[in-house]
Amino acid sequence: MTRLRVLSYNVHTLRDDRAALSAVVRDVAPDVAILQEAPRRLRWRTRCASLAHDFGLVVAAGGLPALGNLVVTSLRVRVHDTWCLRLPRAPGRHLRGAAFARCSVGSARFVVAGSHLSTDAGHRPAEAARLKAALSDVDLPVVFGADVNETPNGAAWRTLADGLVDAGSGTDQPTFRCDDPRKRIDALFVDPRIEVLRYQVVDTPEARRASDHFPIVADLLLPQG
Repeated sequence: MTRLRVLSYNVHTLRDDRAALSAVVRDVAPDVAILQEAPRRLRWRTRCASLAHDFGLVVAAGGLPALGNLVVTSLRVRVHDTWCLRLPRAPGRHLRGAAFARCSVGSARFVVAGSHLSTDAGHRPAEAARLKAALSDVDLPVVFGADVNETPNGAAWRTLADGLVDAGSGTDQPTFRCDDPRKRIDALFVDPRIEVLRYQVVDTPEARRASDHFPIVADLLLPQG
């Protein structure tokens, strides 16, 4: 079995304290970071690479093609293939997407995915259904991080969680907003073949300055290939 530390984090389009953001991620020292609201417009490649460098990581997948979803990894992780997905558009709302990366650590093979669902409650179920279909097509164990924009009792959350393990199940610790945390709207879902060793919402002074979301971190045990 292989241990893997995964972070999922909405970085709020980098509009907050960039030094605090870098400090938060470097302190966690993830093998994989699944980011929402990463650079997606002008000079997005350079800006995504700069963000990954700030974290001591490298870009794996995402950016503009994934509409701001980004997967970055440590050099411990080998990336074999990447692809992106665009979700059904809600009228008058931002385009949404997802990033995917087929990875391995030693003989353990897995797929990392990340997305950010709409703020439109009426449209989220359609996005979740499209994401669920894409995740179901993956034949390797999946690690999926998302800003779901709703709590676990929501229809979209339930769709995404079906057949997967909610790493934060059993905890009500909120992930949003950092200045008045009340809701758990950020999720990390994993394949049942993956064991969740530890789950944490990182609430520190730096995290409260770094974004409007707290990051979530899980230590996972992956099956061998």
